[in-house]
Amino acid sequence: MIWGSVSLSFTDILWGFLALCFLVAFCAHKISQHLPIRYKTFRVYVLFQDLIRYGKTKQSLKREDWLRAFDVPKRWFWHFYAISVGWNSLLLIFYLNFIFQQQSYPSWLTVILDILAGLPSTDSQVPQLSTVLVLVLLCVHSLRRLLECLFVSVFSDGAIHLVQYVFGVCYYIVLGLTVLCSDRLGKGTGTLLSQLDWFHVGGSALFIGASLIQHQSMVLLARLRTGKSGTVETLAHRVPEGGGFKLVSCPHYFAELLIYVSLSLVFGGLSLTWWLVVFYVLFNQALAAQLCHDLYMSKYESYPRGRKAFIPFVL
Repeated sequence: MIWGSVSLSFTDILWGFLALCFLVAFCAHKISQHLPIRYKTFRVYVLFQDLIRYGKTKQSLKREDWLRAFDVPKRWFWHFYAISVGWNSLLLIFYLNFIFQQQSYPSWLTVILDILAGLPSTDSQVPQLSTVLVLVLLCVHSLRRLLECLFVSVFSDGAIHLVQYVFGVCYYIVLGLTVLCSDRLGKGTGTLLSQLDWFHVGGSALFIGASLIQHQSMVLLARLRTGKSGTVETLAHRVPEGGGFKLVSCPHYFAELLIYVSLSLVFGGLSLTWWLVVFYVLFNQALAAQLCHDLYMSKYESYPRGRKAFIPFVL
């Protein structure tokens, strides 16, 4: 959907619903911090915390054994990015074939996009440079994160909930489909190169800058557990320092938000659908960052009190 149109597609409703869910979860977590201790033993509270926490923020949570049965290793994060690279590369190939070979999408993909977008495909649809760039940047982002998970990050024995794992897999599949849905609402005309505009350049530049911030943050986190030779010396959690950590507890989460804002700019900043994706990422990453920030503040007495959790000088 583009700003100014009235109807909402299924994709708009889905991303709006997810954004609202994580906003509610963020607010509920903030409120839960002020609950009397006796309420924190209730099953509803424990189940809620079990579903929103992962990794180091989950380790101090007192859970019954039946809840632990749903744990999967946090190091499986690399599965998300492997799936994203493969799936979004496939969608990119389909789109490039549509552009240069005039080949229609597979029938199964057309049916899915018709349902998600709420608009039927048309033979007169003009290929969009924004769509190509966003798909390429998504593949680049996912590939970088995959390589970081495999060769940079040092994972402990932290866990994620099975529901979070399944959600993460579905998330990257729906994300690529959302790009192709947004393509149907594009207004670009002419050849791909003739569509090049300032927002493509600006969005790509922001994407590169945010990616560098995120990569630097991942390297700094990994160095907390490795020696000068690069070998793992400890799996203990330590206070991160340097880079974006001077301002916030989780600069890699803030960089993730900037990456999605950059993709919205590549779409010209006119796609309501993609801004709903940005809002989802905002509330999702804000919740994760707040959980990490709370852990650092409670665990380390010397932790810098001036640091924010997520957005420099704001949150």
